[in-house]
Amino acid sequence: MSTHPSRRSFVSLAAAGFSTLALPRLAQAQAQLQPKTEPPPRALQLEHAVTAPVSVEVNARSIANFEPRDRSRTRFGSLDFRSGLVLTSPYRRFGGLSGLRFLDAKGERFLAISDQGGWFTGTIRYSGREMVGLTDVEAAPVLGADGRPITEKRLWYDTESLARDGNLVYVGLERVNQILRYDFAKGATGARGEVIAVPPALRKLPYNKGLEAMVVVPKAQGPGKSQAQPLAGTLIAFSERGLDADGNLLAFLIGGTTPGQFSVRRSENFDISDAVLLPSGDLLILERKFSWFTGVNIRIRAIPLKGIAPGAVVDGLTLFAADLGHEIDNMEGIDAHVTADGETVLTLISDDNFSMLQRTLLLQFTLAE
Repeated sequence: MSTHPSRRSFVSLAAAGFSTLALPRLAQAQAQLQPKTEPPPRALQLEHAVTAPVSVEVNARSIANFEPRDRSRTRFGSLDFRSGLVLTSPYRRFGGLSGLRFLDAKGERFLAISDQGGWFTGTIRYSGREMVGLTDVEAAPVLGADGRPITEKRLWYDTESLARDGNLVYVGLERVNQILRYDFAKGATGARGEVIAVPPALRKLPYNKGLEAMVVVPKAQGPGKSQAQPLAGTLIAFSERGLDADGNLLAFLIGGTTPGQFSVRRSENFDISDAVLLPSGDLLILERKFSWFTGVNIRIRAIPLKGIAPGAVVDGLTLFAADLGHEIDNMEGIDAHVTADGETVLTLISDDNFSMLQRTLLLQFTLAE
C-alpha cells in the first residue's frame, strides 16, 4: 500500500519531535550515564557530516500540485504556487538542509547548509518558470578558523541558519549559539570561519531551540541613505523558541548603529525556522509547529522592518499557511529573488532530518501584489 508523502512526513516528525538528529532514547540515556569527562558518541552525532569536498549527484521529481486534494488550485493566501521538486541523492550525506541563499539575482546559483556542518552549492535548472532539477551540485565541510571541519568540535554541528551580505556569509550554530563569519572572496566554501561577538543573552538561548534564522540588512547606498534605514548593516538573528518574559520569540540586532534585543509576537505555538529580507525591504519569517493532533503546520508572516528596534515587540500579517494536506515537510529554509518580469519568487527548502521517512522538498511560489 502506498503512503501519501505528507503522511510519511507526519510519521517521521512525530518520531523525531523536530530534533534535527532524532537520536534514539536509549542512545540518549546511555550518553547521559557516561562520565562527564567522556564526550558523547560522535559517530551518532556526525553520521552525515561532510568530510571533504565532493561532487554530488542529485535527482529531482516534479511536484505538479501543491494541494493534491484540489489540483486546480494554485493560489494559497498571498502566494501562487509555481513548481516544486522532491530531491534525492545516492550521496548519503545529502540532506538535513536548514538554510538557503541564492548567489545570483536569477534564483539559479544557490548556497545551502546542512545541520551537520556541510555546505552545498549548485544550480537550479528551469524550464520556463518551473524548476526541473539541480546541476553542478558540490558539497564541502564548513571550516573553522583553524581550517578544520567545525564538526570536530563538540556540539559544533547544528548549523541551522544562514545569512549573506555580498561575499560575507554568516552561519549560526544552534547548539552552542555562536555565529561564524566567512569571506567567500577567500576560497568560497573553502573559506575559514571567524567567530563574531554576540550579545550575552543570545548565548543563553535554550538548548536546541536557539539561533535559527538570520538576515543582513544591506548597508545604505548613496548619500543620505543611512538616515533612511536605521538598521543598515545590521545582522538580525532570530531564536527558534527562546522566549521573553511575555512568551514572545527573542531576536537580536547585531552590529549596525542600533544593536540590541527585540521580540517577535508568538502565536498559535509557531516557532521561527528562517527569515528573508525581500528586495522591496519587507521582512518575511518562515514558521512551523508540530502537534500530535494536527501534525506539521507552516506559515509565513510579513514583519514591517521599520518597526524593528531595541525593546520593540513586532508582529505581522500571515501571508501563507499550509498543513499536511499540502506538499510540505519540515520546511526550514527560505530565500527570494525577483524575475526579469518583476515577480518576487519565494523558494522554500525542507530539512529531512536524514530520515528515510521524510523528504527534501524545494518549493517555489510567486508573491502576489
